[in-house]
Amino acid sequence: MELNLEPYIEKAKKRFSEVENALADPSVFSNPQRMQELSREYARLKELVELDAKYSKTLKDIEQNNALIKSEPADSELSQMAKEEVEKLGAEAKKLYNQVLMNLLPKEPSDARNTIIEIRAGAGGQESALFAADLFRMYSRYAEEREWKVEVLSSNPSDLGGFKEIIFSVIGTDVFRRLKYESGVHRVQRVPVTEASGRIHTSTSTVAVLPEAEEVDIEIKPEELEISVCRASGPGGQGVNTTDSAVQILHKPTGMIVRCADERSQQKNKAKALKVLRTRLLNKKVEEENAKYAAQRRAQVGTGERNERIRTYNFPQNRVTDHRIELTIYNLGAFMDGDLDPIIEPLILKDIQEKLLSL
Repeated sequence: MELNLEPYIEKAKKRFSEVENALADPSVFSNPQRMQELSREYARLKELVELDAKYSKTLKDIEQNNALIKSEPADSELSQMAKEEVEKLGAEAKKLYNQVLMNLLPKEPSDARNTIIEIRAGAGGQESALFAADLFRMYSRYAEEREWKVEVLSSNPSDLGGFKEIIFSVIGTDVFRRLKYESGVHRVQRVPVTEASGRIHTSTSTVAVLPEAEEVDIEIKPEELEISVCRASGPGGQGVNTTDSAVQILHKPTGMIVRCADERSQQKNKAKALKVLRTRLLNKKVEEENAKYAAQRRAQVGTGERNERIRTYNFPQNRVTDHRIELTIYNLGAFMDGDLDPIIEPLILKDIQEKLLSL
């Protein structure tokens, strides 16, 4: 069900005029930070007003063509042309509606941040670990399509080529904005490679999506850390470092432990481990703040808690279902190959709608 955008558009137009007048005031140039904030807001609102103008024109064109269809004989050439035009304009109107909706609210500060994703095998043993590897590949392909960079920070491979755990960063434009809805329990239903009888199994993997912390966000004092090094280890003894390059960091105040052994350099492993630790500490801080606003969080699309089953991947039926928005698509192969937008886009739009209604 589409939201009536008119009241929000009118409010945005009013704000656009206010920002335009503020930027015309010479005194604003004496405050560079204020100038920058107003310029960013002006650019967003200008784009919104222009999109709304296109959306309004498209709706008017649909109305005119519908009037023409009513006034002409049903089998006339003019009526048929108008029907084709209405169909084309309808698709364009839906696209513009979504674009207007996505620009109604300013982006959250964390939306533009790079992201750290942690995938862990859940219930299901080896099959769960293999599914964790599939999810890692899925996000990597999605990142590749959007020209984002993926860097593995830490991994714990399983015997059959899956992952008991893999932690990686995704670097690019609006990464957290698009991937933040992936946090939760992902469930897979398929016949495992280890299943001789062809019986379908259900397994799970958990995904945590965290906006990457910067040094200014979280202060970590040296005395709060206990850093130890050891020899890296891996499955089957292959590709294992023979030097003491693995790094484990204990954050004493919280008891958090981060271990990184993917690099052959002790310093690189330490840097990666600190990046993960800093991001987890920032996430903890944000979650504590969000706990104060539980009622508001219930209005959002999913809470992002890791114990929440968010999606089911059913291989025999070639379908993927997102339980938060009750959306099912029957193109699982493409989805696992990185075509995530058919579900990510509706999640973003639903979230914006819910937030607008709670204002």
